[in-house]
Amino acid sequence: MVRRAGSIEGYVLRQRGGHRQKGAVGRSRRVPTEGRESRRSRTYRLMSTNGAIQAGKVVLRDKRLEDAADDYAWRVDEELAALDAAPPLTQPYHQFLRSYEETFDFPSPWSQRFAIDTLDGKHIGNCMCYDINLAYGEAEVGIMIGDRAYWDNGYGSHSMIGLIDHMFASTSLRRLYLHTLEWNLRAQRSFAKCGFTTVRTTQRYGYKFIRMEISRDHWLEIREVKLAELRRGQAAEGEVPSP
Repeated sequence: MVRRAGSIEGYVLRQRGGHRQKGAVGRSRRVPTEGRESRRSRTYRLMSTNGAIQAGKVVLRDKRLEDAADDYAWRVDEELAALDAAPPLTQPYHQFLRSYEETFDFPSPWSQRFAIDTLDGKHIGNCMCYDINLAYGEAEVGIMIGDRAYWDNGYGSHSMIGLIDHMFASTSLRRLYLHTLEWNLRAQRSFAKCGFTTVRTTQRYGYKFIRMEISRDHWLEIREVKLAELRRGQAAEGEVPSP
């Protein structure tokens, strides 16, 4: 069962005098909207959690500064970096912490980041929804279970199911997509279990990726089945699922 603890407040994705638009290489530039109304600058509502989202055997919660040590350890890990198609982080911790703090001071309105905790509060990974484009009705999602002790036990799929349900329930998004390395068959099986289907192979940053997607309509078709899986997983952890 996906259960949201605490209140959920919406906020309007609007900027005065224009909106932010991504360029070809990911930089943002200012686009004037005087004399016309940009589709992306219209009033859209993106829900933000105040509290946590319980999804089976995990809890998705807002990121905290105390997560920095775990996140740094996972970012410098060569194996985890390879799974993320990125070089391991080499900067010293004090520099990482400074930039980490800035993500809380200047959060992006086009992404939502969550820590993944076990039911007893252990931080084991992170997931996020980013490049949120409400004009096109789509966004990219990603996940990393950094603590290897929790691999291959359903923690990743429960986290992703919780993220999918939250994003479709709290936004106007019509599609979520992700990219996973072509050779990472374990991740592809996990995403397929959550409802994603393979769309195509793409080349990015010198790597081959499999693009997978899930539509709102498909999620609504399978939602009750997936939430039942979460309830069974929660019961297996010794907790009574919410009705």
